[in-house]
Amino acid sequence: MRGRGGLRRWRAGPTERYAMDPYEALGVAKDAPPDEIKRVYRRLARETHPDLNPGDAAAEARFKEISTAYDVLCDEEKRRAFDEFGEVSLEAGFDADRARAERERFEARFGSPDDGGFGEGFAFGGLDDLLRGFSGQGGFREGGMRFARAGPDIEAAMSLGFVEAVRGGEKRLSVGRPRADGSLLPEDITVRIPSGVTDGGRLRIPGKGGEGVDGGPPGDLWIRVRVEPHPVFRIDGRDLEFDLPIRVSEAICGARVEVPTLGGRATLAIPPGTSSHTRLRLRGQGVPASGSQAPGDLYARVKIVVPKDVDPEVRASIDRLEQDDPRKGLFQ
Repeated sequence: MRGRGGLRRWRAGPTERYAMDPYEALGVAKDAPPDEIKRVYRRLARETHPDLNPGDAAAEARFKEISTAYDVLCDEEKRRAFDEFGEVSLEAGFDADRARAERERFEARFGSPDDGGFGEGFAFGGLDDLLRGFSGQGGFREGGMRFARAGPDIEAAMSLGFVEAVRGGEKRLSVGRPRADGSLLPEDITVRIPSGVTDGGRLRIPGKGGEGVDGGPPGDLWIRVRVEPHPVFRIDGRDLEFDLPIRVSEAICGARVEVPTLGGRATLAIPPGTSSHTRLRLRGQGVPASGSQAPGDLYARVKIVVPKDVDPEVRASIDRLEQDDPRKGLFQ
């Protein structure tokens, strides 16, 4: 049975739980290329971001849904596991390699469910239930088929300064981890922040969620990141951008101007004849390198500042400038 968006309900024993089809949540085909998925996610994230829809609970829920879906589809291994195993692969602690091995071993012993296998004494809802028992430390026992269950995932929020988010690092976070008996275990956790984390992004801390049941592994901790805006810089993937005001004379004649970077100041060359909205690049001055990812670039978006009060002699000189009509192509 399906709910709104990409959420659907599946039944496991006497309880009903919710899973998600990330393709449905984003509205993309199962063979959609990564660049299309990224483009659709960015559009939906802009439309539903809580900062742009204050007080709209439906928009906030939709934003969480598409963010979770993108977390799956932008990760090659998670996407491959979902394509192979379906929504069970989204369960906390699910191990695709272990699931493949256990599935082959179980089907070799008891037969495939499609062939009418799994004789009397094995009561469960199907292969999905079997695979859920093989996450992390999970296993099974013949007879009642009692599965070890992974603990629940938990969520927390973390606020970061803009520079802190761009450069990455470590930060302490206090959380309450649910025990199997319903109590909470307070714990201070050191969170590693990857460079370039963005506002609304989610960080996953494996094994720091709720306690597992019957020997199952603990759940995961998911951290929702809130990045404070910077008065000058904006972030776009691994790149940074800022608006650079320049004089009319600098746009016409060119110039070398001093500009801000995260590490201090740098000199940027403005070519003669530069127009407004031109993006000028400072290579390697964006988000710092991280692992196999190269450093991003810093882009200055030009904004020509036109003076309101112009000396008559200057105005006459400007009028004498020879140039083609920039609007002649509009009427062809």
